[in-house]
Amino acid sequence: MNKAIFLDRDGIINVDKAYVSKIEDFDFCEGIFEVLKHFQSLGYLLIIVTNQSGIGRGYYTQEDFDTLTAWILAELKKEEINIHAVYHCPHSPEDRCDCRKPNSKMLQDAIKEFDIDVKKSWMIGDKLSDIEAGKNAHIDNTIFVNSAAYTEAKHNVKSILESINIVKK
Repeated sequence: MNKAIFLDRDGIINVDKAYVSKIEDFDFCEGIFEVLKHFQSLGYLLIIVTNQSGIGRGYYTQEDFDTLTAWILAELKKEEINIHAVYHCPHSPEDRCDCRKPNSKMLQDAIKEFDIDVKKSWMIGDKLSDIEAGKNAHIDNTIFVNSAAYTEAKHNVKSILESINIVKK
């Protein structure tokens, strides 16, 4: 079985500017390359799980999301970082789908597809719904990256860089 780090996108991979859909609006979070290289060096699969309700709300298209995602993956590849998969929920909250975090369908699909051991895996996010999605997928190892603390998360940090001191194996 494999071990994985599940990562939210907006607020973890990139600066959350609300409904980022264009390359010119995308900025990687400080330290994310270092963090992802660290996780990769420990043998973790890197999987992005992201709510993208901007698609369902008509703010941008699936094609816009796909174009930006391809660019993100190419930029990470230049840094020798391999993202194994990107799962996204294109629905608005009103759609009440199974894939929108805090529901765990995106994570469950990845767990099945990549034969992931949830006991050795992590969920990292900056919103309560990220941590809840991890817990709903039976991932107990969670890191909440936010200036506020969330008691349901196993670890609380203010910067993604701090996760290097937590994820060691």
